[in-house]
Amino acid sequence: MYHAFALFIAGWAFQKHPHALFSRAGWSFVAGIVLFSGSLYVLAMTGIGAFGAVTPVGGLAFLAGWLFLAAGFWKTKS
Repeated sequence: MYHAFALFIAGWAFQKHPHALFSRAGWSFVAGIVLFSGSLYVLAMTGIGAFGAVTPVGGLAFLAGWLFLAAGFWKTKS
């Protein structure tokens, strides 16, 4: 849920300050949502344990999104 809000913040920030870091943040959040949540949904529905290995990649995408978002605000502030 918080990452969906972060996606809106990244879009708003990109609209106000069109910087590549905000775009990267948005795409990282999208990738994180698809990989993290998607892999857990598929794992729960199919029971195939291999999809559990994809979940940490989504978590890393979330972390990258937060770092890109913070770096974007840092760059536009200075």
